[in-house]
Amino acid sequence: MKRLYGVTTAMVTPLDEKGNPQLDQLDQLTEFLISKGVHCLYPLGTTGEMLRLSVKERKAVAERIVQKVAGRVTVYVHVGAMKQEDTISLAQHAHAIGADGIGVVTPIYFSASEQELEEYFVNVSSSVPEDFPVYLYNIPQCASNDLSANVAQNVANRCKNVIGIKYSYPDLLRVNEYLGINEGQFSVLPGVDKLFLAELAMGCDGVVSGVSCVYPEPFVELYNSFKNNDLESARKFQKLAIDICETLKSGSNMAYFKSALKMRGLDVGYMKAPQMDLSESEKSILEENLKEIDSVWTLKA
Repeated sequence: MKRLYGVTTAMVTPLDEKGNPQLDQLDQLTEFLISKGVHCLYPLGTTGEMLRLSVKERKAVAERIVQKVAGRVTVYVHVGAMKQEDTISLAQHAHAIGADGIGVVTPIYFSASEQELEEYFVNVSSSVPEDFPVYLYNIPQCASNDLSANVAQNVANRCKNVIGIKYSYPDLLRVNEYLGINEGQFSVLPGVDKLFLAELAMGCDGVVSGVSCVYPEPFVELYNSFKNNDLESARKFQKLAIDICETLKSGSNMAYFKSALKMRGLDVGYMKAPQMDLSESEKSILEENLKEIDSVWTLKA
């Protein structure tokens, strides 16, 4: 089973003014990311405005990406949804179209007990073949549910295809707990771009990064430097990545991602209502901030 590793890029979803997915623009974004050397793609997660898209739209986006990638990089489709039956439908679809695996966020908005969380992940993971890998996804600040290491271990015990977790909260102690699952064989990737280097040093396999959808270069260089034991360069690229994260609001507003991509020559369209695109004044400030960063690193597409 393929694992996520390195720079796993959480992709934005290109949309037209009415909020419909734009598959040709998706092709361009996919090629851009592959050309920049990212290792894996992770569409239709938080960065991809997942919950604002219909099941039909999510399936169309997933299928197009898998087709376009054609095995060149690893593709994990995020399938978590408000309803368990929708999550299962998306999971089975991802397997059917040839994705390499899936990510599944915890149930969201409504509080769930530890038993409910465990049964949810077991039900979803059991709906696909045993050799089709699943990553759990914990983002408690958005989902209103937190996934403990104990529950994750219980799920992994019951479902052998549950091989890892994406954790999008800056708690290094919890990361260490996750790293101990399955006697240290559990794959852990942070979703906190600013901690990429620190969590690599702890033993994480990589990062699931939304900011790398806009600026993959420093993340790829950071990972390559770390693997080559060049910590001085890795620290330099982590600092650059942090500067970019702060400029792009670290994914708290994907409108910054979409505007910045347009400034790089990639038109990925608009935000899905009720989220709004950046105002002209906000775009102007963003462009000036990115020019300052460009004085340190060449960020032309």
